[in-house]
Parts: sequence; C-alpha cells; structure tokens
Amino acid sequence: MNHEIPGGAAWSAPVRAGRTITLTALADSANATVLMIGSDRLDRLNIPDTLKSQMSARIKPGMVLMSDRGLALATVISSTLDWHDCLTGALPDRLLLLELTKHGLGEADLHGCINFFSKVAVAKDPRASLAFIPDHAHAGDTVTLRADQDLLIFISTAPHALSDGPSGGIAVQLETPAHVEDPDLREEAIRALRLTRELIA
Repeated sequence: MNHEIPGGAAWSAPVRAGRTITLTALADSANATVLMIGSDRLDRLNIPDTLKSQMSARIKPGMVLMSDRGLALATVISSTLDWHDCLTGALPDRLLLLELTKHGLGEADLHGCINFFSKVAVAKDPRASLAFIPDHAHAGDTVTLRADQDLLIFISTAPHALSDGPSGGIAVQLETPAHVEDPDLREEAIRALRLTRELIA
C-alpha cells in the first residue's frame, strides 16, 4: 500500500504486527509528526520511557518505541538520518484530532509524538534553550519502522512547531513480510476516507 501526504495534511491507518512502514521525504525540510496507539486502545507511545530506557535524547535507527505499559510498539529498523526529534512534540491538534475522530478517539488521546525528519538541539545561548536545526532533512530521506504489535498510526505533515517555514509532504509505504495486500487494511482505509468526507461536509 502506497500513499502520499501533502504538506500541511494528515493521514491515519491501522498497521498489522510484522508490517513495515517507510516514510519518505518528498521535499527538503519535510516533517512527519507521528502518533502511535495500540489497536487495543490501551498502549500509547511513551516518549520518556523510550528515551530513558535506551539512554538517548533522540530517535535513531535501532531504537524500540515503547508504550506506557512497557511494551514494544515499533522498532526503527533503518533511517538515512541519525536524529529524529521527540523532545518538542507540540501537536498540530486540529489535524491529528480529525484523524483520531475517524477511529472513535478524541482530544484525550493526544499524547507525546515523534517529529520524523526534524532535528532540535541545544542552542549556544546562556539558557541552553532548544533550537530547531534547519536543512536537516532533504528530499529522498527515509525512515522505516516495523510494527511490533497491531497499531493505529497517525501522521501529520504540519511544519515543526519551532520551524518558521513550510513543511514538505511525505510518501508512506506499507509492506507485509510476504508483500501481500491486506484486504482488511484496505477496507479500514476506505472507511476512514468516507468519515473524513462526512466530517468536512
């Protein structure tokens, strides 16, 4: 399954355990804000536990994305970048809230997220504030995740909260280990599209 999300838009889909999801930047300075919820609606991405258990301040290849119950949600199996921001995961509420609504979720389900393709580091100032690093990602950069359990994935391509420029779009590719199309996933995607049209109307 392949899908393109233009800049300033959002998309969501169920992802079965064992599937891989590859995000590809379609333009320089792309940003993909990703929210993860277990299909049982109990497990949520827990950024603090993910970072402290792996002694890191960034998301990078090889890291396991942990839930608030200490379970693996997904693993970053490859990336052309060694830094993805998760410290300043300010949510583009309107976009992600619309996607959450499609799946029977709401504002209370907004939680910490990852800004793939973006980098935020400590600035060289007396306050040691966090600063957005421009030109970190370029068209063609990729990151691939493997779902370690059945998930709901929510993606927004709104600009990073600390960026003063527009965000480019991304391409999403979902693959099964056997590269077999999943009819249940297709039906869920069609249902979500219908709900989007009803909410916008």
